Amino acid sequence: MEPDAVSLPEVLPHLRLDELLTELQARLQDVLGARDLMHGLLEAVVAIGSGLDLQATLRRIVETAVSLVDATYGALGVIGEASEGKRLAEFIPVGVSPEEISNVHHWPEGRGLLGLLIDDPRPLRLADLHDHPASSGFPAGHPPMRSFLGVPLRLRDEVFGNLYLTDKRGGGEFTEDDEAILVALGAAAGVAIENARLYEAARRQQRWIQASADVTVRLLSGTEPEEVLADVTRQALELSGADLAVLAVPDEDGRRLTIVHAEGDGAPDARGLVLPADGSLSGQVLATGEAIAPADFAADERASQAARTAMSHIGPAVVFPLGVPGNARGVLTVGRRHGAAPFPPARADVVASFAAQAGVALELAARRADAERLSLYQDRDRIARDLHDLVIQRLYATGMSLEGTMSMVTRPEVASRISNAVDAMDDTIKDIRATIYALQARDDKDKPDLRAAIVTLVEEMTPLLGFEPSMRLGAGLGGQVSPEVGEQALAALREALSNAARHAVSRKVDVMVDVDTHGILAVRVTDDGIGIPSGAARSGLRNLATRAEKLGGALRLRAADPAAPAPGTVLEWRVPIRG
Repeated sequence: MEPDAVSLPEVLPHLRLDELLTELQARLQDVLGARDLMHGLLEAVVAIGSGLDLQATLRRIVETAVSLVDATYGALGVIGEASEGKRLAEFIPVGVSPEEISNVHHWPEGRGLLGLLIDDPRPLRLADLHDHPASSGFPAGHPPMRSFLGVPLRLRDEVFGNLYLTDKRGGGEFTEDDEAILVALGAAAGVAIENARLYEAARRQQRWIQASADVTVRLLSGTEPEEVLADVTRQALELSGADLAVLAVPDEDGRRLTIVHAEGDGAPDARGLVLPADGSLSGQVLATGEAIAPADFAADERASQAARTAMSHIGPAVVFPLGVPGNARGVLTVGRRHGAAPFPPARADVVASFAAQAGVALELAARRADAERLSLYQDRDRIARDLHDLVIQRLYATGMSLEGTMSMVTRPEVASRISNAVDAMDDTIKDIRATIYALQARDDKDKPDLRAAIVTLVEEMTPLLGFEPSMRLGAGLGGQVSPEVGEQALAALREALSNAARHAVSRKVDVMVDVDTHGILAVRVTDDGIGIPSGAARSGLRNLATRAEKLGGALRLRAADPAAPAPGTVLEWRVPIRG
């Protein structure tokens, strides 16, 4: 053997040492990775427990979970109560844009794999969720997803909801470490959710008590009901977290309801809308006194066509009676835009209680007003009796006494003065009797009501049209419109509807009547018909223009949609409210 040669037994210890060093380095990297994971988990626990707002806490949990396991998409599904079939009552997604959310055909309901986690709340990790037998696919418009990791969130022994993570970044699948991290996060999240729920319940209860007390105090202290109802609508919008809140009240005979107040997105389109009691969700709630929660208001056939058109952007909604069953004073509707989650039961319950309390307060205010009116009438009757039994009788007796003394008066000028005094007393007696009749008269309920007259006229014209037109009556219609202008406005509306029925060949007619801030009464009739042919007779339109000009107004005509094959017509008749 040569002197420089190295034997094999001398090399092997060095190779074994290198392997041990490599293995030690790998173990150190694992320890460092585990330390970083634990550090990230501790930071996540601190982050999700840093606030008390429930919705913000739930979103932070999802965002933290997505970051910890390096997922593309994440969501938290809140499980509804047992009475709702143990399905998802709320769904908080992360990683999906608003445009993608709006393209999804319907909100996840808790079926397929999501339903499996609800029925069997144990961690579930899949390389490809499509391969699982419980997978039911995605609704139309849903982004594609493959790898899946789901873990339950528990509050003590109750399963609050589930965390869903999909599409591990880099194309891989979720690991056992990812699952362990999410299970640990879920345990910490349960405590944060419980604290946030308790805080939100206390705050919601406080707001409900404060709002109900405010409505009751204001009504019983003499504030006008219309003003209070406007506040009720605003409070309902805030308490429910809705995008739109509207309040409808029935007319005297209960055949129609008018949306008198609206707040939120799309409020101007809904305000003043007249709804049929027999063909609307509001009418059904008014009749039964029970709330209805349509999943998609704009597509619900139970809602009137006019309401669905005016609130076409509303998806999940809840319709509440304003008062107790059997004595509802109106109907309150709250809704969210398409793509939003349905109202959580806790929020819906708060609004239902608030609406019922407001209805009771309105009933008490009405009874108090009736009692005050009765007391006023009783005072008037007492004053009238006193005037009749005391004042008139004394004046009459005095007059008779003066007439009896005229025969004893010898000077003509004195007799003339006595005669004039007796005549003046007779006139005074007549004035007092007129005052008595005025005191005994009750409030005149036969005053012309322009709103009721418009509704009656539209009902009369409905058979001629062949369908029921939508109707919007503004808040400006009241006693300020002079009788002459009101009469001419009804005649103009009748002529406009007659033209739409006989010449427009339309399938839809909208009626709007209101008074603007400048004191101008506007009657607008819009149809989707063929427009005004060039050779058509215009005698009716000339009559409308003449009526408007005599009252100091004008008639305006234009195409509703000039680019459409059937351009339709917008007829607007505008006059000052005093002519």
